[in-house]
Amino acid sequence: MPYNRDSPNGLQEPLDLSNLTRWFDRETLRIESETLRKVLHDVAENLNDFVHWSACAILLWDECDRKPAEGTNRKYHRYPESIRQRAKSCGVKLNPLANGPAVVAFQIAGGTRSERFGSFNGWSIHHVYSGKFPYIGRTETKHAVKEGRHFTQSAGLIATHPVADALCDEFPFFAWLLRAESFRRFGYDPDGVFSSQQDEFGFVEGHHCEMVMGAPTGDVLRT
Repeated sequence: MPYNRDSPNGLQEPLDLSNLTRWFDRETLRIESETLRKVLHDVAENLNDFVHWSACAILLWDECDRKPAEGTNRKYHRYPESIRQRAKSCGVKLNPLANGPAVVAFQIAGGTRSERFGSFNGWSIHHVYSGKFPYIGRTETKHAVKEGRHFTQSAGLIATHPVADALCDEFPFFAWLLRAESFRRFGYDPDGVFSSQQDEFGFVEGHHCEMVMGAPTGDVLRT
């Protein structure tokens, strides 16, 4: 599956954790449309109406990713017994589709996925580290769906209203606002932007995640 991660624009200024509102306001000044700037500000100021987070940091399935096997364009997942039992105890339905383990991780970690108004689907489950919009002075950012220690990491997963889902992909400063929020909530910093040192799972000292299942043992279906 091809990923459209290139962008003609990035951040203009380093992110200021001490005053995210001021930093965000300055970033939006380059948007010519006053109406669009107002939309961005309204969503950012009422983020909980557009974005839901998990309640805790859980790595559901270490080394599980969304990459299909060579020569295929789809990947389906068959869950190990330990995850099946955990999902059952949490009342979470297993999802075998490509992004299914991320959805399951988010729900097991206490995240809520609201229903959409114009669709029978729930809000999209989005990886805040999408491989798009590298930080200032860098050429790459974490692409979680391709990395087993981040694909099912609930600290980097959100349920997004369609409006917020579109903003994540369009505006680098909105994407980084969410990455800053992930750091604030969970100490999750896989790009090493907000801290000088992280553990092997991308967390700073004093924060950690629960791991439900270690490396997969071949329980993956590819078609």
